[in-house]
Amino acid sequence: MANAAPTLQFLGAAGGVTGSKFLLSIDSEQILIDCGLFQGLKELRLKNWTPVPVDLRRLRAVILTHAHIDHSGYLPRLVAKGYRGPVFATPATCDLLRVMLPDAAHLQEEEAQYANRKGYSKHSPALPLYTVADAEASLRLLQPTRNGTSVQVAKDGVLEFRRVGHILGAACARISIAVNGAVKCLLDSGDLGRYARPILKDPEPARGADWLLIESTYGNRSHPQESAAELRDIIKETAARQRCLIIPAFAIGRTQELVYTIRAMEDSGEIPPIPVYVDSPMAIEATEIYGRHSEEHDVEMAQLSDERNPLRSQRMIVAKTQEQSKAINNARGAMIIISASGMATGGRVLHHLKQRLPDPNTTVLLAGFQAEGTRGRTLQDGAKEIKMLGEVISVRAQIRVLDGFSAHADQGEILRWLGTFDKAPKKTYIVHGEPAGANGLAEAIRQRLRWNVEIAKFQQNVALA
Repeated sequence: MANAAPTLQFLGAAGGVTGSKFLLSIDSEQILIDCGLFQGLKELRLKNWTPVPVDLRRLRAVILTHAHIDHSGYLPRLVAKGYRGPVFATPATCDLLRVMLPDAAHLQEEEAQYANRKGYSKHSPALPLYTVADAEASLRLLQPTRNGTSVQVAKDGVLEFRRVGHILGAACARISIAVNGAVKCLLDSGDLGRYARPILKDPEPARGADWLLIESTYGNRSHPQESAAELRDIIKETAARQRCLIIPAFAIGRTQELVYTIRAMEDSGEIPPIPVYVDSPMAIEATEIYGRHSEEHDVEMAQLSDERNPLRSQRMIVAKTQEQSKAINNARGAMIIISASGMATGGRVLHHLKQRLPDPNTTVLLAGFQAEGTRGRTLQDGAKEIKMLGEVISVRAQIRVLDGFSAHADQGEILRWLGTFDKAPKKTYIVHGEPAGANGLAEAIRQRLRWNVEIAKFQQNVALA
């Protein structure tokens, strides 16, 4: 039983929205909650190369709230440095990670090779952060853990996951800690999902905790209510004017919801069926995993799956190989290209943007949050040219922004989830948000709930007492 007060250190997702890593120390043992990559600004990405202050001799477990790279993508790097302990995640998250981590490693290897061929890297040779072999080694450490099941993760630490929506398998992580004869709880929301969205069940009630980490990506705003109607109008215009619509989309979550919505609008006659290219091997495999995990589906998704495949549009074309991806360059007429990554930080979408951004007959739809320093944010802010793949590309395409398809809860939805707590936490730490989002949520919680709130700072170390 722990004697000294446990401590928590914020090693990422503090002052920003990426690189989620929270280090919980209980006496001589440590638990790492999330193990994500920094994305966006170069100064952030460089942190991925900086050693993380984790003592691998003390680290007993890694807990992953979900599969997105900013929460899981550092794991192969940690394993390459010598970690060999268990990695706890929900079964659906484990299945997604078996696709996502090798794919992320492959992309890094590919981009390093491309940079070496083109000679635009400042390092010679350019190296990947980790390899496919590192990713495969990390997968062997996965310990699938079902929602609502208690599992020992340290001598004085017990983990329980609870569903939060967001993407398939996403969960909040509740860690019960035995301290001086009493059991205390630390709860990390992970990325909190939304209510009444397609495919996935709603977030489950939180119950309560002594200390809470709450994400704040959209902590200062509300999502528009007419996102599906706006998407419908953009697709109708794309069809009528024979345009190309490019949607940078996360392979997990965003791609599936977009295709689901497009298929529903096709079936109802709201839009004409036009070719939809899904150009992401990871998204294609993730979609199959979505179909297999019926325990995560909401009632409507379960009913539709019995009638037809709701995750496939009428004229969907999947591009698994590089040759199939390159062939899209020759396609003309009305079409939709959905390709990763969602913030245009890497992946095949860069090649489509490079090809079609100079064309005024192209529309780029940014259907979700674009972090500071990403190409998606640069396009959103109205840049007339953008650097990618070693070249400066002119931007003549039309840029549209549609926040309503975000998988993150907005301020009202976060407060709704917090309303399921049976009592106020001793302390609530705001994480995973840019300053505006974090400040906005902190103020809302103080005013409406009267809770003790603090905005977490990068590398801050706090005592849980």
